[in-house]
Amino acid sequence: MRTQKNSSSNNKRSSIIHLVCVAAFFSLAVFIIQSSFFTSNNGSPDLNNNFKKEIRILSDFQSSVKQCVANRGFGLTASIIDHCKLTLKFPQSTNSTWYHPQFKKFEPLEYNYDVCEAILLWEQYRNMTTVLTREYLDARPDGWLKHAALRIAQLGEKDCSNRSLCEEHLNLILPAKPPFHPRQFCTCAVVGNSGDLLKTEFGAEIDSHDAVIRDNEAPVNEKYAKHVGLKRDFRLVVRGAAANMVKILNGSTDEVLIIKSQTHRDFNAMIKRIPNPVYLFQGIVLRRGAKGTGMKTVELALSMCDIVDIYGFTVDPGYTEWTRYFSTPRKGHNPLQGRAYYQLLECLGIIRIHSPMRAQRIQDWSDVPSREMISRAHAAALRLKRGHAGGLGQFGSCKVWANVDPDKSGPISGSSDMSVVRKNSNYSKWEVMPFASLRKEAQDHYAQMEGASLYKMDGNKLDDLVCVRHSLKSEA
Repeated sequence: MRTQKNSSSNNKRSSIIHLVCVAAFFSLAVFIIQSSFFTSNNGSPDLNNNFKKEIRILSDFQSSVKQCVANRGFGLTASIIDHCKLTLKFPQSTNSTWYHPQFKKFEPLEYNYDVCEAILLWEQYRNMTTVLTREYLDARPDGWLKHAALRIAQLGEKDCSNRSLCEEHLNLILPAKPPFHPRQFCTCAVVGNSGDLLKTEFGAEIDSHDAVIRDNEAPVNEKYAKHVGLKRDFRLVVRGAAANMVKILNGSTDEVLIIKSQTHRDFNAMIKRIPNPVYLFQGIVLRRGAKGTGMKTVELALSMCDIVDIYGFTVDPGYTEWTRYFSTPRKGHNPLQGRAYYQLLECLGIIRIHSPMRAQRIQDWSDVPSREMISRAHAAALRLKRGHAGGLGQFGSCKVWANVDPDKSGPISGSSDMSVVRKNSNYSKWEVMPFASLRKEAQDHYAQMEGASLYKMDGNKLDDLVCVRHSLKSEA
């Protein structure tokens, strides 16, 4: 009996040892396969070295961003988590004044960001078209049927199966192709509405920019001229501003209006009363740290301008309430998360911040990463995202392609029932602008992009673009 027990025990022990050996062999096989994958790069033995090189480039960039935040953030500090992720922290003494009723807590004093994703997203905006066009709706799958309906409030239909009805709503604001181009302007001033503007006299500096972009109902007149300037080129407006826009424009016929999300009856009625060019913003709802019209204005500016200077954004310490330079204080969205995100964008070379506290020091921008360093970091982040064997080039994020017939320029925005005032609109200033009149940098960029216009399809997805190729000959 004892012999049988010993034999059974030995058999069990032998089976266990056998299973352990099989598991070890299997693990070794998996390790060898994975090692082979990561060192092969389709036959190349250098993938591991390339990977380390990209990590080193991004780590150096992170260190530069960290130093920039320390120098420019008025107490903000950056803690590096890895080559892509970092945390921006406010001092513990910061007054967290904004209470979130849903989560029943005050705004936190630290925010996590992925620098690689941020730089990929924002550098992409430099090549984007941010105005809705007819060519985009034609190119996008179900562009007219489904997407066009989303851009029209009070449509009364769930989709645009009745396309003529949708065109009736959109014709006034729908150019055939992009009216504005990447690199069209060298410098742009984005002017927010913060009451901080009254603490400075940036007016002349703002007006010195090639283009000035404002938002909503911000008044531009002699009363505020020394604080916000008088130059007016573009204005991003939301639905609630439609009723007062004629009064706000005050006869400024050249200021281009960009409607933030949807057109509707109030907008269409207002548009028919003014000669200003009006377009619809192509951007989709963002899920980022800083929200609101101000962030959309930055997106619009970046798609047209080499250098984007922002004024009137609440980014200095000591903020306790949401103020506007032309009205009484009121409650608003949280300032700390916005402050952190705008500071991150400055240290990524996306924007340059001007504020009361910054007005007291020399703005030489030497502590912001150089354009060369930013380009290297962008290229490294892109290679890590796509993989070294991708070879997808500058159009790697294009999911939908279309071509435009060079012999068909398409209609200029407008409709047959326009008022006399509307018929004098200056749409043609932008929509039939001679290519030769664009600054050289814009022409060079157009050639570099092989005549392609890039549009966001949905949200913030980097790999989700509609790309429309035009004939380079048609622009010669």
